[in-house]
Amino acid sequence: MTTTSRRTVLTALATATVAGPLLGGLGAGAAHATSANDLYSSNTDLYTKLAGKEGTDFARRYKRHEQVDSDQKTAVAYGRTAILALHGGGIEGGTSELCLGIAGYDPATLAAKGGPAYDYWMFEAIRSSNNSELHVTSRNCDDKVALSVAAANLNVVSLHGCTAAQAGAPVSRPEAVVVGGLNNTFKTYLHDALRAAGFQTIDGSTEPDLAGVEPTNICNRTLLAKGVQLEITTELRKSMFAVNTIAGRATSTTAVYDTFVAAVRTAIARLEASGGEQIIL
Repeated sequence: MTTTSRRTVLTALATATVAGPLLGGLGAGAAHATSANDLYSSNTDLYTKLAGKEGTDFARRYKRHEQVDSDQKTAVAYGRTAILALHGGGIEGGTSELCLGIAGYDPATLAAKGGPAYDYWMFEAIRSSNNSELHVTSRNCDDKVALSVAAANLNVVSLHGCTAAQAGAPVSRPEAVVVGGLNNTFKTYLHDALRAAGFQTIDGSTEPDLAGVEPTNICNRTLLAKGVQLEITTELRKSMFAVNTIAGRATSTTAVYDTFVAAVRTAIARLEASGGEQIIL
């Protein structure tokens, strides 16, 4: 990974904003449910063919929390969960900001918001247009940092965007989230928390393209070989931001965003406290 400062990324965003509005995928075309339309076969393929474009065409951000246990008499808690956004920025708009929020950080300032903080990784397309060209489907993600984040945790929440039609949501209520992945217990907790918060959830088993059940899907490449994938419809993501541009979303989150973030964090806390395979001896 080339070194790219946050200042470089923000400068690129500002320049692109002056050049033209960045719609960030909220109203620009359907999300890629599969790899059929992908221009790049993997992250490595993308990074190779777009060498020198990090910070202008795309960006990567991640945080691994320092965990140290040097005391022979006591045990220190080990982090269990990571949050991923493979198609952030202008590909599946809003997933970058959700990734940061669920991880425990303010999407605008990156300041910790209190409570548990989780590891995160995101790939963001930051062009002024044609950001969907930078989509690499989840099972083809071979970014070594992303894989290491997933592999170092028991649980992963992988955030994606889709259309209401792809999700199978009713026309009368297109705001929905498809809950997929191989961790059925985690899926149940997410259904419970999101529905209790007023969100419509759809089980991934009813939408094969969004199910997230391939073992090679990065959401399932955890220490437990299972995780969850949330596919959030355009309409629901749109309701989370007052300004739906790459540059504007981080500073214009709405109450819907806050409620969604809190619900997912509630499900994570419930899972981590559930015992069994969540216990690290």
